[in-house]
Amino acid sequence: MAHRIRGRKNAKKGFQFTLMVVGASGLGRTTFINTLCDADVVPKRECDEPEMAHVEESIKIKPYTVELDEDGIKISLTIVDTPGFGDMIDNEYCFQEILGYLERQYDDILSEESRIKRDRRFRDNRVHALLYFIAPTGHSLREIDIELMKRLSPRINIIPVIGKADTMTPSELVDFKKRVMEDIEHHNIPIYNFPYDPEEDDEETVEENSELRSLLPFALIGCEEEIEVNGRRIRARQYPWGVVEVDNSEHCDFAKLRFALLSSHLQDLKEITHDYLYENYRTEKLSLSSGEESE
Repeated sequence: MAHRIRGRKNAKKGFQFTLMVVGASGLGRTTFINTLCDADVVPKRECDEPEMAHVEESIKIKPYTVELDEDGIKISLTIVDTPGFGDMIDNEYCFQEILGYLERQYDDILSEESRIKRDRRFRDNRVHALLYFIAPTGHSLREIDIELMKRLSPRINIIPVIGKADTMTPSELVDFKKRVMEDIEHHNIPIYNFPYDPEEDDEETVEENSELRSLLPFALIGCEEEIEVNGRRIRARQYPWGVVEVDNSEHCDFAKLRFALLSSHLQDLKEITHDYLYENYRTEKLSLSSGEESE
């Protein structure tokens, strides 16, 4: 069930939310992050030596924290960027680094829970959702896409998105979305698909989640600059054939995804992380420890 951000206590105190963004270079990750936060959170990558631009760099995991105010509700948003993912010929190291990072946050919580005296300043850095950027190829998922989502899905809520979706025509986009979801189903990849129960949830929740599920994978267009259209300043990309507005839901899915992440589904993503993903990890870890001790 989707949980809107309500409740005086939580609203007054504010919320902490952590989002990981993964995808190959050139798919608009940096622009998306800065557009999501409406600020220059992640600096653009610049190469001082053009002859070195082609050199492969290994993955880096970089968290950035920004304080947002969403309709009077404070959100401490940490975005974990992963530059270098998918740029190597062998991406095994990338998979291990990302999985290792996710599990270390779980280990920190596990360690804190076992302390006799808790640290009041302890910060929970568990990652609540992962946006996985798919290249707008128009074909199907690549092997790296399938492998990454399969490996990470037991540890995190994965939400697939299509980067630079404005490189496709509307009909190409519809076909590509359908093909991606067929691939996800065929390979039995558990993603966060905005779960709902028609018998348990109210009509509004069922309708909202059903609509969001139908948008998967979200088609994203990022743009940090504003242009003037009909006397209004809007975030948009100008093309010879027209204008693509970032915040217009008829042009792309950015606004609906942003609202889901930072408002309507923030609590649901946090609860699934704690009650299901973390609990499964905790059980595995403790079972392994007790098994080793009994040997």
